[in-house]
Amino acid sequence: MNKRRHYSALRLTIALISLLSSLPLLWTAAQAEELKDVYEMEVLGVAAAQGGDQTAVLLRGKGEKRELTLFVGPLEAQSIAVPLQQIKPPRPLTHDLMLSLLAIFHSQLRRVIISDVKENTYYATLYLEAEGKEMTVDSRPSDAIALALRAGVPIYANHKALDRESSSRSPR
Repeated sequence: MNKRRHYSALRLTIALISLLSSLPLLWTAAQAEELKDVYEMEVLGVAAAQGGDQTAVLLRGKGEKRELTLFVGPLEAQSIAVPLQQIKPPRPLTHDLMLSLLAIFHSQLRRVIISDVKENTYYATLYLEAEGKEMTVDSRPSDAIALALRAGVPIYANHKALDRESSSRSPR
């Protein structure tokens, strides 16, 4: 039963990637604006959060030394730690599989942007290129970071995410 469910999920993933690669990305003023106020980030590491079962992913701006801390679960943290520690698992993990599927469909991850925060939940966007066209896909920041580290592409955060981080650290 578990193999059947895994096979169905794989078929769905392949169908989605195939569909996405055939859709052109229409540039809008909103997308151009999104790229205006972004800051390239580097992942400093993953650390256990104080008093809880979550883990903190620590990011810092490469140019401007702005910081961003994202709280993720232990499995998400492990997905980020594997490429940071340059561990090569004997079999592909989920994010490795996703990048392999993109390559099969002649697509590439170009960059990720931690793009928004709403009600203490951060959002990210994957920027893919397929057949010379760029497209975007909504993502959890932890997945976006794990993919970007494996693909060696830039990680950005926009002012919305960074401003939320700085305001949450100021005294109330």
